[in-house]
This record gives sequence, structure tokens and C-alpha cells, in this order.
Amino acid sequence: MQSRTSAPVLAAGAVLAPIGLVLSIILFGGGSQAAADVCSPDRPGVSVDANQLPKVAVAGYEGEQLKNAALVINAGKALGLSARGQTIGVMTAMGESGLRVLDHGDGPGPDSRGLFQQRDNGAWGTYQDRMNPSASATNFFKALQNISGWEQLEPTTAAHRVQRNADPFHYQTYWPAAVEVVAALGDVTITDAGGTSSCGIPGESGKGDDLPWRTSQIYAASPLGMFNRECVDFALWRVNQQLGSTTAPYRALNGTFRPDGALLGSALTWKAR
Repeated sequence: MQSRTSAPVLAAGAVLAPIGLVLSIILFGGGSQAAADVCSPDRPGVSVDANQLPKVAVAGYEGEQLKNAALVINAGKALGLSARGQTIGVMTAMGESGLRVLDHGDGPGPDSRGLFQQRDNGAWGTYQDRMNPSASATNFFKALQNISGWEQLEPTTAAHRVQRNADPFHYQTYWPAAVEVVAALGDVTITDAGGTSSCGIPGESGKGDDLPWRTSQIYAASPLGMFNRECVDFALWRVNQQLGSTTAPYRALNGTFRPDGALLGSALTWKAR
């Protein structure tokens, strides 16, 4: 995507797919088409009556699973977390145990137990704590709160920094279901991606071609350090908008976006990097 062309790349349909892929991975935790108020970092935490749960499945989860989700949600509320934080907790428990209190581990962690598959290493309390949904969720959320800027991270990244899963993207496929469960149990309205709610960080996603340096020389470096008007230049502009950075100095630059300072490169390499 960094190759040169004779016309503005944004006009070519071939580059719109990489833009959507990049933005869905970075901004929306895996590309969920559903968005909900629970995703906003500013949305206060919700409370759930664990005795008044839906009798039907929500996003494929039911019965004891929904009760465990309610206990996770309430544990986050007790610590003053936002609804987004509560949703990250539910997403993580989905990815670790399917919202079940498991009394067994797996190959990488044979001593893992409970909703969050917490290890027997002294960091997660006693066996009884790890097997208790409320206690294990509380310990997960306390660890989450110790991560600087966690509410601005992609949900799967925030969860990974607590859980240290071998695959940092392991949890992203569970984000849409977690949004649906928290919204349903917390009585929060879900809207589609064009509604007023957002599962990303508020910005201008979907507005169209609004690059502020659109009249710059086509092959010169943009203010973000990408080739001007390449698809990755546009995508990085969208990332800055989502972070509330719409004027120089921009927060996300090619060369500063990655923690190691390496360049982002083409759209094909963004997820891995």
C-alpha cells in the first residue's frame, strides 16, 4: 500500500477494504457491527440484579453463564469502573472460560482455575478466590486498573496486558458478544454502527474524505509521516481523530505509534505490528 500511483489512492475501491480492516481491528475490537453506550469510556458503570436475568440466551450465553456475567459486572461496579471496563471483564471471562467457573486448567496453565483461568502463583488469591466469580473478577479488575491508560486501549489489548495470553488478539472475537450481554443485563440501548453510540473512542469515523492536508503534494510525507493520501495515511488520520487528536502535534505518528518506534508500513502489516 506504500507503492506510488498516478491518482489519489483514496478514490480507489481497492484500498477501502484495508482501511476498514485496520480501523475495525484498532478501534472497534474486532469489527463488531453493533455499538452500544457501554463502550464509551465516559459511560458510568451499570448494576445488575443477578436474580432478575433474561430467561433466554443473550449472544449465545444463558443460565449460569449470564449469572456469572452479572457477578463480573457488579464486581466492576463496586470498584467504580466504567461500563466499558465492565465489558472488558465480561469479554475476558468469555475468552477464558466461556463464562463458566472451571475447576481445571489447560496445557499452558494446568494450574489455572475459575472464570478468568487465574494461575496458582500467589497473584490471584487462594484457590477459593479463583473459583469465586466475584472475587476473581475483583482481582482481574484491580490488575486492569493498574495498567496506565487502559480505557483508551483496544479491549483485547487491555485484557491481554492483564492475562498475558499467548495471542494478544485472542479476546477480540468475544467483544461483540460482551457488548451485547452487558447492554442486555444493564438495560443499555444498543444501536447500529450509524447510531449515536460508539464501541470505539469518539471521533469522526465514517465521515468520508476529510484529510486536512488534502492539497499537499501527493507523494510527499504527510504530517503523520506516511505517504500523503495513501490508505494508511488516511487510516492513521482516523486513529488520531478517534484519540481526539485533530491538530498538530498529533498523538499517533508513523514511527511513534508502535512502542518500539518501528515504522507501521503497509496496511497488511498493521495488525501484526
